[in-house]
Amino acid sequence: MSTYDVVEICAGAGGQALGLEKAGFEHALAVELDTHACNTLRANRPGWKVAEGDVADLSKWRPEHYEGVSLLAGGVPCPPFSIAGKQLGANDERDLFAWAVEQVAVVRPRALMLENVRGLSMPRFAGYRQHVLDRLAELKYIAEWRLLHASDFGVAQLRPRFILVALKADDAPYFHWPERVGPPPTVGETLVDLMGSDGWNGAEAWSKKANKIAPTIVGGSKKHGGADLGPTRAKRAWGEMGVDALGVADAPPTSDHPVNFIPKLTTEMVARIQGWTEHYPWEFTGRKTSRYRQIGNAFPPPVAQAVGEAIFNALEHDAPEKQVEATGHDPVYTALRSTSDFITPERLMKKAGLDDQAELERRISLLSRDFEVEIAISGTKTAYKLGNFKAFVGQEDHGRHDLFLKYRAKIS
Repeated sequence: MSTYDVVEICAGAGGQALGLEKAGFEHALAVELDTHACNTLRANRPGWKVAEGDVADLSKWRPEHYEGVSLLAGGVPCPPFSIAGKQLGANDERDLFAWAVEQVAVVRPRALMLENVRGLSMPRFAGYRQHVLDRLAELKYIAEWRLLHASDFGVAQLRPRFILVALKADDAPYFHWPERVGPPPTVGETLVDLMGSDGWNGAEAWSKKANKIAPTIVGGSKKHGGADLGPTRAKRAWGEMGVDALGVADAPPTSDHPVNFIPKLTTEMVARIQGWTEHYPWEFTGRKTSRYRQIGNAFPPPVAQAVGEAIFNALEHDAPEKQVEATGHDPVYTALRSTSDFITPERLMKKAGLDDQAELERRISLLSRDFEVEIAISGTKTAYKLGNFKAFVGQEDHGRHDLFLKYRAKIS
């Protein structure tokens, strides 16, 4: 069997790492900012090389030292794109997506895999996504985005994740997104043994009530308080399944608890819902809140394995060859990028296939949040020109550095 190595950035506590290992990849390096997550990685895989610190800090690791690695992978921070957040994108000091893509120029891996929240798939970030595709095309990679749901891969929660996979031209025709494996187990089916593990007589009845999949587990960030199971809407869904979502329990209910007791989940239960079953054994280090954040912010191992296997098969050319076609995400961005001159709204609309000027202005407004868009006004006429990408891609003078140092203790 072939062996392929992987460098994983923003590795977290190991959800993606374990899935990729199961898919056949061997870790050459894992880079992670959070000390607790690094401790978990070291505890589970003592032989792995783990670099602790800011992934963009060249004193922590040198991307050029890993040139030619088979796979560059990572779960870069989600808050810049989260629907629950401000969606600052390129203006968020935690945004490392564009930086990660830029490392392809240095590392030159055979494949790239990056995952993030569903928010990145929204119209707000169409220009950002198009820039990523175009940059990878410049580097001679063929890239695809896909929204996958963890529930399609045996995980007892919906958990949509937006995934980017890019491969060199020789390998890209052999990449196929993984197929769903069937209906997921319910929360009750997934947790009944853990709920009854300390003698609680209500476990079986509780499991019948918890007959749905879970809302998306939210690990939260250091900017907020302790562990709980998410926003109000999620708490309501948990309540309908007989779960107290206002916090996380230290232990499962006991024989002293009444049959109609409404339990909280333990971190072990949350890990099970994230896909850490007996097929994916893993131990989490640290105190309860830290463990919960590590688990809640992770990429479910079964999903990582499914995507990893698809990449592995592509590298092996062990899949049917397909026709590779370029996809577009933002025709306005593409039209602006196609010229170095100012372009009038009329011409821009024609090139972008739009017939509504209000829609054009809306898209320009969205683009201007991640790109510098120059506007020239002459009398009653307006023209636009696309300027620089605002995101951090490694610039020494980028504002990200000062913001990162300012908020370092609260970044997760």
